[in-house]
Amino acid sequence: MPKVPTDPESAPAPFQLTALDREILSQTDEEYISHDWENLKDIIATNSLHLFKRKPSDLANYISWSTAIKSLYGTITNYICLERLRWPLNLDPATQCVDPTPFADSRDYRILRNDWPYGVTPDISHLVVWVKNAIPVDEQTGGDLTPESRRSIDEFVHRTFVVRLEEEFPDAKARVMWFKNWTALQSVRSLEHIHVLVRGVPDEIIFEWTGEPARKLSDPTVGLENAPIPTPVV
Repeated sequence: MPKVPTDPESAPAPFQLTALDREILSQTDEEYISHDWENLKDIIATNSLHLFKRKPSDLANYISWSTAIKSLYGTITNYICLERLRWPLNLDPATQCVDPTPFADSRDYRILRNDWPYGVTPDISHLVVWVKNAIPVDEQTGGDLTPESRRSIDEFVHRTFVVRLEEEFPDAKARVMWFKNWTALQSVRSLEHIHVLVRGVPDEIIFEWTGEPARKLSDPTVGLENAPIPTPVV
């Protein structure tokens, strides 16, 4: 596979590319090393979330896809609300949440497969929990979670994911991890969400959580079905 050009002049990115992004884009998929479970554990344990990365072809496609989606919907948030979550735009937690406490009512959040997962090994599934409520963060730490928010998410992840897996696996807790990107690292900043990673979980259980059957992920055509058909040049 040829290397992807990284010159921003030739292909302006729809979001700020990091030095790691540019390094990844200079690689081929064959050169890329996937995140395995132990590597993910280290990244999350040390809060080194800036080290998460996508496969080179997936990152290049994500950049192109983000540009196209923004041209159709205005923002990525608009697309996610309208097409993925079926939630109202300009979500106001104060008036549109059933319960003001995050994760307290299932109508105030939705679990979906990540359309653009990080570049992980095939045994790992990457889910996103989209939340209507605001999750308090500490702005003095760059938007990292407050201790109270971290405890709240821990409890939610345990009762939603770990407890279900305990029915199937004796090591259920060791099969689940979560993280929330700092504000500065989020590509969708105006819509609250956390990431959940699960290892070795059958797709039937993923379906229970998400209501979504297995499908192709990192698909550069998803959401572009409504794109206008170019007028042929005569």
